Amino acid sequence: MDYTTMLPSEVRERIRSGEINGQTSGMCQGYAQANLVALPREIAYDFLLFAQRNPRACPLLEVSDTGSRQLHEIADNADIATDIPRYRIYEKGILTKEVEDASPYWRDDLVSFLIGCSFSFEGDLLAADVPVRQIEEGCNVPMYNTNIPCRSAGIFHGNMVVSMRPIPYELVPKAVLITGAMPKVHGAPIHIGDPSHIGIADLGHPDYGDRVTIREGEVPVFWPCGVTPQNVIMQSKPDYVITHAPGHMFITDVKNVNLKY
Repeated sequence: MDYTTMLPSEVRERIRSGEINGQTSGMCQGYAQANLVALPREIAYDFLLFAQRNPRACPLLEVSDTGSRQLHEIADNADIATDIPRYRIYEKGILTKEVEDASPYWRDDLVSFLIGCSFSFEGDLLAADVPVRQIEEGCNVPMYNTNIPCRSAGIFHGNMVVSMRPIPYELVPKAVLITGAMPKVHGAPIHIGDPSHIGIADLGHPDYGDRVTIREGEVPVFWPCGVTPQNVIMQSKPDYVITHAPGHMFITDVKNVNLKY
């Protein structure tokens, strides 16, 4: 089934019913997607400060009320505990479960942070004839841990995670301009070219997501990634956190064009 032209509400219903449980790249083109971090209220301010200090990796789209599974700004009639295809449960920084429904693990003290996702700008890249390899190959975007430090806040510290898309050399300026116009979904690339400069040893073995083909005449281009909080969680070791699984996003009702202004 073609999910590219479906409305976000229709796709969320299919996710909620279990019909969709895979990665969401390319779905609902024209609409923004979001990463999830849900953590206890007692450390929510620390994470809010962390996000504000690291806006490239953690551009906030919405913060929920404590304990609420509903959202007020970016989606109507959504349930944040059921409308993401796959979730991760972290306990003391250790990934203990990956589930398709977070309802049994939800707590009344959780505050949800919805963070912009680079899947959101892929429609604009495609419209400008800039290839998006993981969509072409039907897989998840490759993501890598880096040596780029985030600014610490409270208990939270660690390094940035980046997503990578191979871009033909002559199209790199266009890709930079297109994505740079959308800072609420990570904006312009953080690095272009040699991955070793940002601590990546082997592009063929991503830390998250899937390997993609890099063709002759292409250069790896790296964007800040909303999986950064998961790397930070593993370093900072808070008692309990629920996140999306990398590449399995919350699809919002917000049109990408509205994130430019």
